[in-house]
Amino acid sequence: MFEKRDLIDIARMPMPFGKYAGRALIDLPEEYLLWFQKKEFPSGRLGYLMALTLEIKIEGLEGLIRPLKDARSAGGGD
Repeated sequence: MFEKRDLIDIARMPMPFGKYAGRALIDLPEEYLLWFQKKEFPSGRLGYLMALTLEIKIEGLEGLIRPLKDARSAGGGD
């Protein structure tokens, strides 16, 4: 089960390494996440969030995450 904080982190946390370093997790290509799924997601919170991001993309729920990317700058806060 995920929490609200997980969704906010998926929307705002930058990928810390690799080809898509600096890109928010929700903006990672599905193919990239599928590659990690086959090889192995990183350990810890990053891996958990990447796996959750993949599930969100597979289920077509990206539209629920995208508004969270700019909520802070629009005054929505957390």
